[in-house]
Amino acid sequence: MPSHTPTKDLAEALLARLLITETELAECKALARDDPKKGLAEVLLDKQYLQEEDLAETFSDLGFFFFRVDRYKVPPEVLECLPENLARQYSVLPISMSDSLFTVAMVNPLRLTIIDTLANLTHCRIEPMVAIRSDLLDAIGNNYSGAYYEPPAEPETPEAVGPVPDDREDVTKDMEGTDEALVVVNIVRRILRDAVRMGASDIHVEPFDKYISLRYRIDGVLHDMKRPSKKFQSKIAARIKVLSPPCRIDVTRMPQDGRLPIRCDDRDIDLRVAFLPCYYGEKSVLRILDKSNLAIDLDKMGFESQPMEALRESLSRPNGMVLITGPTGSGKTTTLYSALNALNTRERNIVTVEDPIEYQLDGINQVPVQASMGLTFAEALRQILRQDPNIIMVGEIRDGETADVAVKAALTGHLVLSTLHTNDASGVFPRLIDMEVEPFLVQSSVVLVAAQRLLRRACPNCAEKIEVPKDYLERVQYAPLPDAPAPEFLLGRGCSTCNGTGYKGRVGILEATLNNTRIGELILKKASGTQIKKVAMECGMRTLRQNALAKAAQGVTTLVQVEEHTTPDEFD
Repeated sequence: MPSHTPTKDLAEALLARLLITETELAECKALARDDPKKGLAEVLLDKQYLQEEDLAETFSDLGFFFFRVDRYKVPPEVLECLPENLARQYSVLPISMSDSLFTVAMVNPLRLTIIDTLANLTHCRIEPMVAIRSDLLDAIGNNYSGAYYEPPAEPETPEAVGPVPDDREDVTKDMEGTDEALVVVNIVRRILRDAVRMGASDIHVEPFDKYISLRYRIDGVLHDMKRPSKKFQSKIAARIKVLSPPCRIDVTRMPQDGRLPIRCDDRDIDLRVAFLPCYYGEKSVLRILDKSNLAIDLDKMGFESQPMEALRESLSRPNGMVLITGPTGSGKTTTLYSALNALNTRERNIVTVEDPIEYQLDGINQVPVQASMGLTFAEALRQILRQDPNIIMVGEIRDGETADVAVKAALTGHLVLSTLHTNDASGVFPRLIDMEVEPFLVQSSVVLVAAQRLLRRACPNCAEKIEVPKDYLERVQYAPLPDAPAPEFLLGRGCSTCNGTGYKGRVGILEATLNNTRIGELILKKASGTQIKKVAMECGMRTLRQNALAKAAQGVTTLVQVEEHTTPDEFD
């Protein structure tokens, strides 16, 4: 715990200094409650209601020491006390270590969760000091050697990453015979090859005033890579467009989408490419779709027993709706594909409508949404119902019209699988009612609602067992099942295997609620998601927080991931 005790509440201090208004404070407090990754101070900065320097001065007035980190060089032995992945994740810079006192610079020294994590890792008392956020982020990058990852140099060969041949004219033809032509080709080839080999799911190429940013999303987190030269910006974008039909190289002020098939290390891989015009040029994001890494087997999903049993029971029903919710990138589509794969037999007619189709599934009819031609989710669903389907998968329920058609399909003898966006499983019911679906239709059509998240796995090569204080476990609501083995909480320190992150791979967690009589009565009364969740837990549902804690206790993930991706189970 910090040795400096704040003399008064941060919010009161900011209001007293007239740095924020009551309205701004109320708004940011609500946002901070909904986002466990951020405190009030971070939200105020993100909303630009508060200047970084003003925040640091306010914390200084509250009794925390203000430390200038912009020119500070951290001793190597002190850097070793805190893994780089945690320093970046929590925006914390280690300053000094002496006896049992570990001094760190932070943006928000009131984040007790972060301080507890550092205390558990170092077995020291934590002395937090305050730093200006932009200076702190720069200092972290300057002090840790892994500010940018540079893949090992190796000879470039045309076979390293081979795009599927394209008949269209290459934009680089005007550079033929020059070194630049080969440079651009090799830059793009290297970007694609390294992303695939590092297990990235997305590539971000972003133009800024004086540089190009290159980032790979690995295990759900973006990592900076070595940047290409700014002078190749337009040629790199053009090269990607040439390889990604139907993108056009002469269109630079409109968004464009395309697909780029490549072959890398004897694997056929598709990339979904999206261009977006920005202030300093075109930003491109390439989504990597690797069929070899697609595990569409429910038995290999790794879910805990209660949600898995509920999911299997819902899929055995002849009709009804199975709805999975969660943020983008939480694995919902993979779970739906796994469910369809388990249901896919020659006796069943399975049809999907997706936007876009990410993977082609053998034996399943997949319909792409084409909104520009009038083929929306709702219209495609109406047409699918004329195709004598047994099972229908709707990529996403985005509006009341699609929800209405899907519900009616479920009530007329079809098993309907879909996704939508809510914070937890119980919130699905009021969300459908908000879409103007009658409560009695929701009550009679929905079989199961589930919420999914992906947690990063602790790196098996560098993860170490840690002792966790009892009061910390109580605060995160850890309560082991009666027959559960002794917990084994781990934390990765970072190594070459995980590129210094402490994590390698991801694991899914699921919160699944089967509709029953008690829940049905609440639906008809238009009860809130919180009320439904409370009853669901009484009926045996294990929440996202409970299932995440179970994974942490098994040593699969870390308590850091639990707090990042799940919220406490609280009721009014």
